[in-house]
Amino acid sequence: MGAWRWVFIIEGSFTAFLAIFFWFLIPDFPEDAKWLSDEERAFLKAKLAEDQGKSGIEQRFSPGSVGRVFKDWKIFLITLMYFGGIVPAYGYAYFSPTIIKGYGYSPVKTQLMSVPPWAASWAFSNFIAFMSDKTRHRTFFTLFPLVVGIIGFAMSLSIHSHRNIQYGSLFLITSGTYTALAQIVCWGQMNTSGHIRRAVASAFQIGVGNLGGIVAVYVFPSADAPDYYLGYGVCLAFLAVSLIASFVYFFALWTQNRNRSKSPEVNLTEYEKIQLGDMASTFRYMI
Repeated sequence: MGAWRWVFIIEGSFTAFLAIFFWFLIPDFPEDAKWLSDEERAFLKAKLAEDQGKSGIEQRFSPGSVGRVFKDWKIFLITLMYFGGIVPAYGYAYFSPTIIKGYGYSPVKTQLMSVPPWAASWAFSNFIAFMSDKTRHRTFFTLFPLVVGIIGFAMSLSIHSHRNIQYGSLFLITSGTYTALAQIVCWGQMNTSGHIRRAVASAFQIGVGNLGGIVAVYVFPSADAPDYYLGYGVCLAFLAVSLIASFVYFFALWTQNRNRSKSPEVNLTEYEKIQLGDMASTFRYMI
């Protein structure tokens, strides 16, 4: 068995082990956290309710409650947004050492040169996350990284004779793509209220979206080295799909907020609000 296969086996096994361990360690709700005081539980419940709506801890999963989630077409939209970002994200993660080696670096220098783009992505994603939370705005801070990533792939696709520019485009690719993915997940989940709706929506978004990794495996064939027209083109196209889907998502949220503001006020009980989650007429989506 190849050494690279063992890397996946070891890393995957460690992750699977931690998942089993944390299943018993991490509480589902503040009410279940035994190490919190009553005051801390009350504070966290109020904070979460203000940010995302009440959790509905008393709700239980059933086939009907799960099925109702998929009646909301926005669930499929946030999944498409995520899928569009996953293909270039996995594509770069899988093949970045091969791409950088194609610039003419030695194996050791290739590994060293692969680090700065990831470091830039870390800094950029933290800055975008901070600004997005500070302004309580999601649309711009999702669209802007997507545009940055598209520019990076466009540069890699069209420039092949200037190594420094090619390498510089990798900073845009990593910073834009991975920052956008984090924003997309956050944006979709915070606009899905109620623990059943959020659990189903997040599982569907992440589970189906990560199928994009299968596509990514095949878009950088060695026969295309070192220019990789197919790989860069496919990644650029999928980021464009994510960008368009994000525009549509923004417009859908804006339209629903406007319609709910114009509609006659409906006096819902707390129980009804919890049951409806973000589908309640009193809920306002963050855009």
